[in-house]
Amino acid sequence: MEVSILLMQQIAQLFIVLLMGYVVVKAGLLKASDSKVLSVVFVYLVMPCVVLNAFQINDTPQIRTGLLYSMGIAVGMHVVFLVLNAIFKKPLRLDVVEQVNIIYSNAAALVIPLVQALLGEEYVVYSCAFVIVQLILLWTHASACLQEGAKLEWKKILTNVNLIAIVAGALLYLLHISLSSPIVSTLSSVGAMIGPMGMLLAGMAIAEVPLKKVFCTPRNYLPVALRLIVVPIIVLLLLRVFHASGWIADGKAILMTVYLSAITPSCATVTSMAQLYNRDTAHSSALYVLSTLLSIMTMPLMIGLFDMLV
Repeated sequence: MEVSILLMQQIAQLFIVLLMGYVVVKAGLLKASDSKVLSVVFVYLVMPCVVLNAFQINDTPQIRTGLLYSMGIAVGMHVVFLVLNAIFKKPLRLDVVEQVNIIYSNAAALVIPLVQALLGEEYVVYSCAFVIVQLILLWTHASACLQEGAKLEWKKILTNVNLIAIVAGALLYLLHISLSSPIVSTLSSVGAMIGPMGMLLAGMAIAEVPLKKVFCTPRNYLPVALRLIVVPIIVLLLLRVFHASGWIADGKAILMTVYLSAITPSCATVTSMAQLYNRDTAHSSALYVLSTLLSIMTMPLMIGLFDMLV
């Protein structure tokens, strides 16, 4: 019950921010296209701060074991996501925007605040493992998918500020280098904008599309159902079959932080990337909004199943 209440509160807060973005455009104060400027700030400033801050932790044997465990589980989950996408995309005729919205979740915006409230600050690093794995794939696989038909510039991808932030953060962690308090505080403050800014961008983008089209388009419910129900259930069954929670001490709690990341709605960054690469931003935003709204019901359900089966 506590998890369900926290989930609903967190999602409700972010959804109110989405409505703010929607109202700003509808009131004529901004245009939906103006969100591209914010997308640049979100992708190239806020996300790197989240990554760098995630690596500023104490390196103890217990944390190292838990981090390797959560990272391994996160990699395994993404492999499952990619395999399921390969299976589903042709028979279900999923376009590229739908595919990336199914594969990538809004873990950073929803799970980190939830883990802080539910399990405590010390468990945040394990949820960050999922975010780091996802970031790497976002700026390689998702970027390649969204630039479909164009020549992929690997040099630009590999020199992307987000991947550089991951490498820099990992080196700081491995070399036991702690940044000064003012820098860490700044990274934390800027990174805290990830949830609100992502929802604000979605609200601005969706403002140019009639809400009737979002909620009354039957096609939208297919990728959303795959993201919120089908994929999480398959992942949960695999976790049970392999007894993943028993691999290390405190495995169930750590595993829950990773599983929470896998059951969140569509990724906010995907909508920002669709904007940057001139894809169907309105469709991506519609999937984002619909999945976020429906996740109020599906996430507590999936966590309930997790408690029962794992």
